[in-house]
Amino acid sequence: MREAAFIRQNKEKWLEFEKSLYKSSDKRPERLAELFIQINNDLAYAQTYYPKSNVIRYLNALAVTAYHKIYGRRGSNRGFKNFWTFEVPMISYRYRKYFYFSFAVFFLMIAIGVFSAIYEPEFVRSILSDGYVDMTEENIKNGDPLAVYNNNSSIGNFNSFFFIAFNNIRVGLTAFLYGIFGGVGSLYFMLVNGVMVGSFQYMFYEKGHFFLSLRTIWMHGSMEMFAMCIEIAAGILLGTSYLFPGILTRRQAFYQKGKAALKIVISTIPFTLTAALIEGYLTQYAKAMPIVFAAMIVLGSLAFISWYYLIYPIKVFRKSHRDFSYLLNEIGHEKD
Repeated sequence: MREAAFIRQNKEKWLEFEKSLYKSSDKRPERLAELFIQINNDLAYAQTYYPKSNVIRYLNALAVTAYHKIYGRRGSNRGFKNFWTFEVPMISYRYRKYFYFSFAVFFLMIAIGVFSAIYEPEFVRSILSDGYVDMTEENIKNGDPLAVYNNNSSIGNFNSFFFIAFNNIRVGLTAFLYGIFGGVGSLYFMLVNGVMVGSFQYMFYEKGHFFLSLRTIWMHGSMEMFAMCIEIAAGILLGTSYLFPGILTRRQAFYQKGKAALKIVISTIPFTLTAALIEGYLTQYAKAMPIVFAAMIVLGSLAFISWYYLIYPIKVFRKSHRDFSYLLNEIGHEKD
């Protein structure tokens, strides 16, 4: 689109927003909020296609003035608390469809793992290795099917926690960074891990230890696997940023979405550490633990991380929208 056509097409809404900021008694906060978003989109478009145009200065001044009027009176909200209570939830809300896609693929891969193990008896050995299956069968004969989670006394709980946490963070970061190849690398991690989980669970079901495996593995696995899905979603966001840049340049889209994806990955680290803590200190006692207590840990972990990434972001977005509309309305009243 030529610059003159771009200005002609959008001039009316720019003037409408400017009038609302400086002269108007407009009482329609929803409309003002909508215009504010469009002004920022138009600014990004102009920076991409008309980098030397005066229209950039005009739109930038308009956006900055609006930002300071709306947010300047709220004080500084930066810092550690804001990152967890506002920034990450807002990013999660904006890119929630990537989360949904990641979970859908994960459950699909689990189903593939289960059905593959049902219809091909040797599939479990091919995906988990002969050594692991033989070890599990030996543990079942010895009356402790999930002895693999028992800590070696020479290592200790803390060292076990440390090595588990280090490994899980390493795997999560690798799954994220592999997403740079158009998201394909992250999807590969999802395929391997999902199929492995499905075949692993079916192996215990077939041997009559399904419920024991559920409360043992998912005591730490509920938070660990959930965090992995979030990390893979971030990897897909990173990889698709330059493939589908929208109105931004590929470089701008990669920087903008890559920064958001990195923040998502950073936010999973406390959950990964918590999962490692549970695996290092509690999972080994799952068999002797009252099933109600084990269920509380599994369901509580799953509920909390689900709330933080899927439910809380919606609440933060809605509250932010209400606050935004209120402040815009206040600006209108000030000019009455």
